[in-house]
Order: sequence, then structure tokens, then C-alpha cells
Amino acid sequence: MKRIVVLGAGFAGIKTVVELQKKLRQEVEIILVDRNPYHCETFRLYEVASAKQPYTRISYPISDVIDPKMTTFIQDDVKKIDYKNKKVELAHHKAVKYDYCVVGLGFTLNTFGILGADENALPMYNVKSAEKIGARIVQSMKDYRQTKDPKDLTIVMCGSGFQAVEVTVAIATNREAYAKLAGVKPEEIKVKMLNNSKRMLPMFGDKQLQYALEQIKKNDIEIIDQAKITKIFPDTVYYQHGDDKVDTKIVSNNIIWLMGFSGNPVITASGIKSFHGKATVDGHLTIAESDDIYLCGDVAMVPQPGKSWPWPNTGQLALAMANYAAKDLQARVLGHNRPNDFVYHDLGVFVELGKNAVGIAMGHKLYGYPASVMKKITIDKSVWETGGLKETLAIGRFDMWH
Repeated sequence: MKRIVVLGAGFAGIKTVVELQKKLRQEVEIILVDRNPYHCETFRLYEVASAKQPYTRISYPISDVIDPKMTTFIQDDVKKIDYKNKKVELAHHKAVKYDYCVVGLGFTLNTFGILGADENALPMYNVKSAEKIGARIVQSMKDYRQTKDPKDLTIVMCGSGFQAVEVTVAIATNREAYAKLAGVKPEEIKVKMLNNSKRMLPMFGDKQLQYALEQIKKNDIEIIDQAKITKIFPDTVYYQHGDDKVDTKIVSNNIIWLMGFSGNPVITASGIKSFHGKATVDGHLTIAESDDIYLCGDVAMVPQPGKSWPWPNTGQLALAMANYAAKDLQARVLGHNRPNDFVYHDLGVFVELGKNAVGIAMGHKLYGYPASVMKKITIDKSVWETGGLKETLAIGRFDMWH
């Protein structure tokens, strides 16, 4: 019996397991490895980072969706993939042999060697890091009652990408709760975003970008453009504005880092040719080093037809890759013809902006309330694909009216 080892229980990993359980029944043995006993909808981490929701509201137990007759779950950290000997080295368990391996280990953040960023800023790339951000903000607000230090009331976002925008807006829209903890008026809590990109939210056209910026500013978020961060101290962010070589500083006890996404370091540690922890995959989503290793989600670079850059890593892409990997593995295990090369059909993207949103659905541009509804539908669709009805009812977004 063939053994398929799946690394990571994110969108790609958990979806691969669910599909393999349907397609191959008990034709294979599946081993799923993840450091946590739950699957998390990582594109909803802003709900946790803003302290609006506990992590249990955006996750469900892995045990709910695995078939113990086919699948064994190992809770552990992956150290290395030994593709020459076809085994995976784990931190606390003996190495696991495989016939095929699907890697969906997710992402980390790159600080680009900026002085103090690793030590003094709060990154967000998983549940625990999101919880730390939420806990820091809450504690700072409580501290203010004693310290009266304005740094406790200032929140600085280093970064202005898709996820940074959603986190910053979620934080800004939770001002009233923070204000009660601090004993101040909501408007006394300052939220700032440092942007050094030439164009924020590049997936949108000018009109949609303008709408997004208006919503951000309506939530009293100060966007500081052309801000190149130079160093970060425990309570201070230094940046240079435009071509100015003189540092400007912002003081804050709540410094969040959401710049420079990289793939999981296990890819590089395994000797797989990669760039910032991501490796280019072929038409079957496998790598040059081994046709038996599939990369899905944030560790993969999927070439985009007609363009010199790969598809952006999203939950939607990860789920599509998992579907394909499961089909390809089914064909290989059963001795059938393998499917044609993977083709990605981008169905759209939505950015949550408080009570409103902006996005594109199958080529149609949506704004405000309709976009907000579609954002929640895409969230529910994601949960449905991996967890079915039970998990959708448990953690889905049904707050359509506001």
C-alpha cells in the first residue's frame, strides 16, 4: 500500500487529505503532520490580531475531518524533507517514510535584515503570533490607566499589503473596546500604517483603490506614504520619507510587522532550489528535485501565463492546488493517465474594510455592502471545502446584515 505524507494542515494540506480520503478510500495510507491539532483559516487572522475573536472562532479540530481508517495525524514540527531517501525528519518523532509527499507548510515573514525588526516588532503568520498582537494591544490599553503613556495608545502597522490592510482596519474598528480598557475616548487611540509600496493593493484598478483608501481613512487610519523603515527599537519605528535620508520616528508600544512574506524555511533546509522559501513547480505541481514531492500553497511559485511573476499565494490558489494534487495522486496510485497540467482560474479577491469591502468576483467589481457579503461567502466556501457543513456552521461568517 502506498503511503502519502502531507505536511501542514493549512488550506492546501487539509484539503488534500479530505480529497484523498474521498478519492482513494482505503487504497493508500495517509500521514498528516502539523504542529497544531487544528486547521486555521489563516486569511481570517485579523479577527484574532484585533482581539475581536478567539482563535477557536476561525479554526476547527483536525480530528473532525480525518478518517482514522486511512489517515494518521502526527502533531510535530517538520525539520527537513530528505527527498533522496524519501523520508521526512520530524522534531520529536522518528522520521516518516513516504511514497509521495505533499508540502503545504505555509509562510513566514522576512524582515529584510532591518535592525531590530525581529526583536521589537510583532509579526503575524499563524494563530499564536496573531494572539500575541491582540494580547499586546489589550495589555497596552490596560497599562495606560496606570502609565498615562501615549505610546500605549499608538498602534503602528509596518506594511501596507492585502493582509496588513485587513489587520489595520480590524484594529481601527475595535477602538471602542480598546478605549473602554484604557479609560479614554476612541479617537485618542492612534492607528498608523507605514507604506513604502509604489501602489497599495495592486490587484485593484484606480477606482477600487481609491474606494479602499477612502474607507481606510474613514476609519481614522493615518497612511504614511513613501516610508522606508530603517530600524525598530522596542518603542520606536524609524523611517525615511521618500528620498530624504534623515530618519523620522514614531513612538509606540504596539509595533506590528507585516512585510516580506516568505515560504516555510523547511524548503530551503531540505536543499530544494528556492527563493525566499518558495520553489517553482511544474505542471503537475511537483519539483525538479523529485517528481514525488508536490508543493502547494505558500511554499510554491506557480507560473502565471504571459507574465514574469507567479500567481499570488492565496487561500483560493492553495485549495485549487490541493484539488489538483489529489487528482494527480489518485491517477498515479491507481495506474491511470495523469490529468493535464494544472491551470488556475482566479475567481476574484476581496478586502474587508470594516463594515464594507471592495473586490472582484469573476470579473465583476463590487463595492461596499455587496462586496462585504461576497467576502463572507468566500470565507464560508473555504470552510465548506475543507470541513463540510459541520465546520461551516461552527465557524462560518453569517453576519450578512449590518
